[in-house]
Amino acid sequence: MIPLPVLDSHAPPVRVMALHALAYCRRLFYLEEVEEIRVADHRVFAGRHLHAALEADEDGAAVSVELASERLGLFGKVDCLRRRDGSHLPYEHKRGRPARGADGAAEAWPSDRLQVVAYATLIEDAFGQPVPEGRIRYHAANVTVRVPVDDRARADLSAALADARALRESVERPAITENARLCEKCSLAPVCLPEEVRQDREPEREPRRLFPQDRDGATLHVVSQGTAVGVSGDSIVVKPREGPEAKHAIRGVETVLLHGFTQISTQAIRKCVEHGVGVHWLSVSGHHTASTVPTAGQVQRRVRQYKALTDPATCLRLIKHLASAKVEGQYRYLLRATRGDPALREQAQPHLNAIQPLLGRIPGAAEAETVRGLEGAAAVEYFAALRSVLGPQVPEELRAASRSRRPPVDRFNALLSYGYGLLHTAVMRAVLASGLEPALGFFHTPRSAAYPLVLDLLDLFRVTVWDMPLVGSLNRGQWDAAADFEVTRAKVWLSEQGRKKAIGLFEDRMQETWKHPVLNYSLSYARTIELEARLLEKEWTGEPGLFARSRLR
Repeated sequence: MIPLPVLDSHAPPVRVMALHALAYCRRLFYLEEVEEIRVADHRVFAGRHLHAALEADEDGAAVSVELASERLGLFGKVDCLRRRDGSHLPYEHKRGRPARGADGAAEAWPSDRLQVVAYATLIEDAFGQPVPEGRIRYHAANVTVRVPVDDRARADLSAALADARALRESVERPAITENARLCEKCSLAPVCLPEEVRQDREPEREPRRLFPQDRDGATLHVVSQGTAVGVSGDSIVVKPREGPEAKHAIRGVETVLLHGFTQISTQAIRKCVEHGVGVHWLSVSGHHTASTVPTAGQVQRRVRQYKALTDPATCLRLIKHLASAKVEGQYRYLLRATRGDPALREQAQPHLNAIQPLLGRIPGAAEAETVRGLEGAAAVEYFAALRSVLGPQVPEELRAASRSRRPPVDRFNALLSYGYGLLHTAVMRAVLASGLEPALGFFHTPRSAAYPLVLDLLDLFRVTVWDMPLVGSLNRGQWDAAADFEVTRAKVWLSEQGRKKAIGLFEDRMQETWKHPVLNYSLSYARTIELEARLLEKEWTGEPGLFARSRLR
């Protein structure tokens, strides 16, 4: 019998289910066990339902027995433990079908085999008796497969444990698997993005979308001042100062946004954390102030980010990609918005003429500050040209001659700033969901309380997510210059009616879908922002070249 190596007392034990993931895909193991990224899709929930249905003792079997061995550094929960011929045998239950050998006979999948062998080893360690085999029940085929626990099985388990412990010591993700079929049933495909990498390497490859098209839940905006947010059972309860309270099932909510002087109870925050619902606080004017931040498993991701974004060459490369995408987006939007209208094009043409050479100089810039200067000069021309894309029906009080930010001094800039504030929070959600550090960016430099990485990604979406729908709504006459704004000598901001109208416009845009020009599949703008954050991380995890490549048509 081949003995298993004894664990170093300082190393944490390995989960048996983690070994199952390791045998399936080394990258899956790393994402789940090292970076602690876990996503429960419909297959995971179906598996949980099966195991819950098996929570009954039958034929003298002990169900769902927890086992652990400090000596071996291994622990897990076996589905079923049965007594056969004087020995304890582990039973595992699987929803799917078994593998088939060359003769068509049912066989255990390698990951399932490793899992049941690990349980057998734990049983031996616990009871001091040899375990000759384990058994796996494949419910879809109504077949039970016997797995011998022999020297070969023990050697495979020993090698897997050594590989698992080596991976936990590394800060580098393993490469995507060569077997693309494994990715189709993997719950972590939206995090791993294997098909996006394969398609970049093989442009003629037929796109197979594994990334979700839209968000998993709704965004709950709490706008009315004085509103309190609490919890009742599995529902978020919104209680305004006046009027009836509203209940929202927490499983249908992805994010809660608290605007201005609204409150949320500690119990509600805890419930949101338990269900992975982000909570974000914004000022009355729409500026992001704080967020709940998940902390588990982010060390390796942030170590890689720090290493990459302290390298000047990497930063310069990313800065050029970002600036080119932003400026080209502004340029193309002005062309599109003035197409077919000679009068509008004549007004915008001087600014287009100024932007074009600036855009052409970005790829050849040798320093980051040069790129920032070119991008800034293009932004001045862009905002000056925005006035020309507003139709003659837009009243003068809803126009602006230039961009003013802190504070906005006219209604048009108040609308821009409020929408950018909502977009800032959406980008922050995507950055946190991707496990990145929002305070460490590459284009924007640290200043005040703003998060540089969030501002970096935000620049990719200003035009498509807010400028375009805002200009369209102004041209359609959807804004009331009196009722939708509050005006003082010092600044202009949106009234409660105006904020609700802006939030509606923003959320409608976030739900709209478009076909990604590089990846060739459709997804909502909300998902596009998250996808871009994950593609950015790939720039320093060995799979570069996909970030900031999409362009406005």
